[in-house]
Amino acid sequence: MRIIVISDSHGRRSSIDYALQSHPDARHVFFLGDNVRDVEAIADYHTDRIFHIVTGNCDGDTMYPVTELCTVGGVKILYTHGHHHSVKYTTAPLLDAAKKAGAKIALYGHTHIAKTEYIDGIYIVNPGSISLSREGGNSYAVIDITENGIMPIIVKT
Repeated sequence: MRIIVISDSHGRRSSIDYALQSHPDARHVFFLGDNVRDVEAIADYHTDRIFHIVTGNCDGDTMYPVTELCTVGGVKILYTHGHHHSVKYTTAPLLDAAKKAGAKIALYGHTHIAKTEYIDGIYIVNPGSISLSREGGNSYAVIDITENGIMPIIVKT
């Protein structure tokens, strides 16, 4: 099972569409906030996919939660934008939330810096920003969930 993780599009819908077209086998798409309207518009053209969306600090009032939990491929995933978990300073509160939820993957955005970690049996993944990276290259994440394990990969665009 392949999933795509995208965050912080800030008005660049074409970047989201590029990521989705690059991975036609990914059925699940996680959007971690900051311009949820971008992914809503793109979702209309990708009805064969399941979109998991949370609101970010730049989204104002939306119908989406700040943090959510779901199961994909038998693996629990906690996903959030991250601004309520202080991710610009540390991932410890996010890790604690993932542990309490029984999640094996914790996804977050907000920092615009791509990062993957494996701590205490939990994959912590920030896809960076699909349009406004703070580290010299826009990015998103692809995560493969297989019977042999979980493999997160950061894709630079």
